[in-house]
Amino acid sequence: MESAELLAIIRDVRERVRAANPETSAGETQIALPDLMQLVHARDAALGKVAAIGTVNPRRGGPVNWLVQTWKKLVARSLDWHVREQVEFNRKVVEALDATIEALNENNRALMRVGGLLADRRKQVEALEVTLGQLERWMQGRFEELSDIRSHWSKWRLEWEHKLAQNEIQFLRSVADLQGGFQHRVTLMDANYRDALRAQHTEFHAALDRYGIDIQKRLWDDLERIRLEYEQIIHAELRTVRQRAEIRESQRPAEGAVRPEPTPLPFDYGKFAEKFRGPEEYVKQGQRLYLPHFAGRCNVLDIGCGRGEFLETMREAGIPARGIDLSDESIATCRHKGLQAEKADLFEYLDALPEASLDGIFCAQVVEHIPSERLPEMIQLCARRLQREGAIAIETPNPECLAIFAMHFYLDPTHTRPIPPMLLTFYLEEFGIGRLEVKRLAPAVESMPPLASLPQDFRDNFFGSLDYAVLGRKL
Repeated sequence: MESAELLAIIRDVRERVRAANPETSAGETQIALPDLMQLVHARDAALGKVAAIGTVNPRRGGPVNWLVQTWKKLVARSLDWHVREQVEFNRKVVEALDATIEALNENNRALMRVGGLLADRRKQVEALEVTLGQLERWMQGRFEELSDIRSHWSKWRLEWEHKLAQNEIQFLRSVADLQGGFQHRVTLMDANYRDALRAQHTEFHAALDRYGIDIQKRLWDDLERIRLEYEQIIHAELRTVRQRAEIRESQRPAEGAVRPEPTPLPFDYGKFAEKFRGPEEYVKQGQRLYLPHFAGRCNVLDIGCGRGEFLETMREAGIPARGIDLSDESIATCRHKGLQAEKADLFEYLDALPEASLDGIFCAQVVEHIPSERLPEMIQLCARRLQREGAIAIETPNPECLAIFAMHFYLDPTHTRPIPPMLLTFYLEEFGIGRLEVKRLAPAVESMPPLASLPQDFRDNFFGSLDYAVLGRKL
């Protein structure tokens, strides 16, 4: 590095140091700051020595001087490798001096800021002293006022005690007046309360007598109604017994007479039922509504068991049940499923059973196949074979729905005639079946959607349910 450049750098550093430290005290607090000029001079001297390493002292011109200078430059260049580390060390030392000077400058600036803060605090303390002086003067004035108040307190106390005595007298008079008025009011309220209580007591006894008489009247009316109903039941039972004897005598076949066997159908009736009545699962789903009616039974007969849908439903519910049917194919299907079923004519089978041997009878889609003149005989046999409180359920097409006459009823060629619900319930009542309930099944609108366009009341009365079931108990 040339000497001129080094001197220029030193001057620049000196100017920056002097610019960073314009004064030697920290504000108004007169904190003495350290003088860094000696460090700056030492640093400049070190930089001069570092710059002089490897240079040649100038001499006067001439050939001898040229030779000497050339020789010195060659020697300095040849020794450059030897002094390179020293030069680097010297430069690092100079850099350390620069860092020290900068740190001291930062310290001086921090001291200046501290001096400024101390000056601000001194000003605040002076302002506080001024405020305390004002407060002291104000308190002196208040003390003088308090002295005046103390001097007048004795006068005020006498007047206050006089006013207090007058107010106390007035207060006691007011309390005496209020007590008198309160006592009078309490006396009036007590008298009114006693009168109201006496009136309520009188009304309560009168109402109690009226309600007692009314309850007695209703009780006697209920007893009279129960007596009449009981007599009607006894009369109905006696009439049923007489009718059973008459029908049994009139319908007993002559000795040696054989009932004609039904004519076999010229087509597969099982396939017919599968197509027009529906799959087995569909039929079982519809027959599950009878489960609560037959719950707890132990000997249920399914008349016309068909493919055994009801028997399977009973087996799933744990209710013992057996079935009869005239179709060999239906009996074979039931036995293949592990169900108890046998081929038999319902009249002969029921006639052979002991009386009161069943506690449940189920008959679905059968009575419409029976000749109308033999339907009372079937109902009579069912009623005689049921135990008391035995359950019976009969399902058949509903002639109240005009839609069955359009297609459904006459679709099966083995149907004879539909049985109205009122007629079927009449037969059941005649032979000792009571607690009857008619359930409408299979709404016609589900299989015939155009019916939805009809008015609601008209559709319910004439196109309601395609089937119905009568549920009852043996009396």
